[in-house]
Amino acid sequence: MSFGDPNNPYGPPPQQPPAAPPGAPGYGYPQAPPNIPPQGYGYPQQPAYPGYPGGNMMPQTMPGLMVTARVLLYIVAGVQILIGIFAIFGAATINDASNAGEDTFGDNGLSDIGHASAGIIFVIALIFLGLSALSITLGVKFTRGGQGIRITTMVYGILGSLLGFLGLINAADVGSSASLVFALLWIGFGGVMAAAMIAPSGAAWFNRPRY
Repeated sequence: MSFGDPNNPYGPPPQQPPAAPPGAPGYGYPQAPPNIPPQGYGYPQQPAYPGYPGGNMMPQTMPGLMVTARVLLYIVAGVQILIGIFAIFGAATINDASNAGEDTFGDNGLSDIGHASAGIIFVIALIFLGLSALSITLGVKFTRGGQGIRITTMVYGILGSLLGFLGLINAADVGSSASLVFALLWIGFGGVMAAAMIAPSGAAWFNRPRY
């Protein structure tokens, strides 16, 4: 009996080929995918709208009181523009009449008063046109503005209500119904603007995060 016989049951076991080192894939076999934990229970889900903080938060909408204040600002701006335009025409008319008086009667006190009045009215017209620009700017900035726009609008509304109150007193003394209605409207507009800025919804709107 020979120990070299491979069929000898009493001989040493045949030599096995060396095993491949662990982790090294064999030639021609596909690579095993890495161990990726499944997105199951207990794992955080990906947001539906990534790319900005807040995940799935939808855009906020402007509160109703803020929308009302914004519309009133545009209405006030339109009235201020009309007053400024009429004031400019009035100043030009008075100035032309003063020039005509100087041509007819020479330099006199009435002509000087006319020129001074025309200058004052023209300055008032410029003030109203400037305020109309401010009203439009505040209304436009409601969308992207911050606390500066909120405070400016609040002060603007308070001052408007104060002027309306003074006009109300004057209208009551004069007895003019048109001036009384105009003063009441001015008080109401200014009060709504100030209230919209003081309300918690207004403060939250101007404090909202912007991305």
